[in-house]
Amino acid sequence: MAGFVDQITIYAKAGDGGDGVVRWRHLKFQPKAGPAGGNGGKGGDVYVRAVRDLSLLSKYTGIKRFVAKNGEAGQASSRYGKGSNDLYIDVPVGSIVSDTVRQRVYELFAEGQTVKILHGGSGGLGNEYFKSSTNRAPEKSTLGKSGEDGTFKIELTLVVDVGFIGLPNAGKSTLLNLLTNARSEIGAYPFTTLVPHLGDLYGYVLADIPGLVEGAATGKGLGHTFLRHVSRTKMLLHLVALDQDDPLKQYETVISELSAFDKTLLTKEEWIILTKKDLVNKDYSDVEKTFIDKYNKRVFVISQNDVKSIKTLSDALVARLRKG
Repeated sequence: MAGFVDQITIYAKAGDGGDGVVRWRHLKFQPKAGPAGGNGGKGGDVYVRAVRDLSLLSKYTGIKRFVAKNGEAGQASSRYGKGSNDLYIDVPVGSIVSDTVRQRVYELFAEGQTVKILHGGSGGLGNEYFKSSTNRAPEKSTLGKSGEDGTFKIELTLVVDVGFIGLPNAGKSTLLNLLTNARSEIGAYPFTTLVPHLGDLYGYVLADIPGLVEGAATGKGLGHTFLRHVSRTKMLLHLVALDQDDPLKQYETVISELSAFDKTLLTKEEWIILTKKDLVNKDYSDVEKTFIDKYNKRVFVISQNDVKSIKTLSDALVARLRKG
């Protein structure tokens, strides 16, 4: 996520409406057989649309000006001018767009969410519009209306799709680095990660949540700092290290803390990731079976040196996230 930009200000303008025109029907021996000036077309509206691209704002640093096209002017033979296509400005999921002129705020926290931020101008009226029983040959037409414009501040509030949880040294930072281009610090001691580190997996945000210890729900260790971040994630990958004496106890310790802090955290979708399989010589199939049978969890067994196991997890995670 090099060159990551999470805030930018842009100027945007909706299209102006096309002008109405004065035109006449031409019949033999009747050069002005009646008004035939068409109305102008509508100017393009401006929308913001949430997409999966966390680096998107950095691509706008050299642009910062977005202008929709104007509607076409009316034409002869009572033909209306063509309306302009709307302009869509893509922003990352999690963006908050503030209209600094009108004091409007738009939150885009779901992929594909689209909001109109500026209205295009309506087209002007041609002289045919003004024809009446008392005015058979109006010379009047009107100009198209101007489209709205404004300055917008776009701020990215990251929506974490997947949080990595587990006791200290379960391998969370290592897995984040393997799945993404993140560079989370790794150390063989507890609490290396003091704040969440983020990675980008095809536009989905993965967070290496700080490790916790027994008693975190009452403030021990990183306490509520850890648990507050967990509450914001959509799903959890629970990492359990196989090189510890009792992997199941590791899992139960973390679950106990989650439950003590907020029982609704237990309703989040949770996958079990058994890590460090390359460091154990004993059979761990009984541990895997317990997670499947007793806890009804989806289980993956990985090691940082096993490229195939990492790819299997990555593919499954992306497929799941794309389902929404």
